[in-house]
Amino acid sequence: MPVPNVPPITWRESGAEQPTRGAPASTSATPSTPRLGGSGHAYEQQSASYDTEAGGGLFAADEPVVAEYLSDREPGVALDAACGTGRFAEFLAGRRHQVIGVDSSPDMLAHARRRVPDGEFHVAALDQLPLPDGSVDVIICALALVHVPRLQPVLAEFARVLRPGGDLVISDVHHKVVTRGSVIKARGPGGEPRIAATYRHGLGDYLRAALSLGLQVRRCEEPTATGTGAPLPVPAGEIGDWRYWPWSMMGYLPSAAQAAGRWPSLVIWHFQLSAA
Repeated sequence: MPVPNVPPITWRESGAEQPTRGAPASTSATPSTPRLGGSGHAYEQQSASYDTEAGGGLFAADEPVVAEYLSDREPGVALDAACGTGRFAEFLAGRRHQVIGVDSSPDMLAHARRRVPDGEFHVAALDQLPLPDGSVDVIICALALVHVPRLQPVLAEFARVLRPGGDLVISDVHHKVVTRGSVIKARGPGGEPRIAATYRHGLGDYLRAALSLGLQVRRCEEPTATGTGAPLPVPAGEIGDWRYWPWSMMGYLPSAAQAAGRWPSLVIWHFQLSAA
């Protein structure tokens, strides 16, 4: 099967770059490496099926951990940053928080508004939140920072809007999974295959950014994705459609997938902003 050419996703409006869940660049780009585009257009295409696919098992891996981290938090003002279709906005509303959600995708936000009709939702970039200083008690940011080239500007914005003693919970795709090729795919205007910008953030990258901003580590977990538990399949005859790489390749070489073993699929942080 020929390997498709995957040029960058580009999406501009009114002569400016459309706000994205991250920013369009690659930490590992070289002159021979295709530049990866912004993620906003990719998530627009996935908005209708995003909840049904449950993040490829990632939802089941992060939701109980996030719930445990915030189990003792009293209701307040809560921000779902890069809220997508509103799964954590709904969780926060169920805990009687006043919910604010931001995302770069208007289609995703339409789903979130239906899910949490009493919430306040904005189209915004993570490093330009439309909120005043010290205005929120809790921030959840799930499966989004993998699209951000530098953590410092986003975490600085989170620290800006958090009240002293506020909680920041981050669930992100583990850098080991990104290394294995886990990226968001999309189609360009002509139907051509494209991939969203994806970055590998090591544990030290989070710590250097967070600690410099007065964000103290409370907990950190590295769970694996929840799968179906089905046995490995009989080897497939081809590597599968590009949209399902690298996971379809596990069916092509199940013995290699088994030999590689299990690896963390997520890193989930609980930070707390130092009291003033």
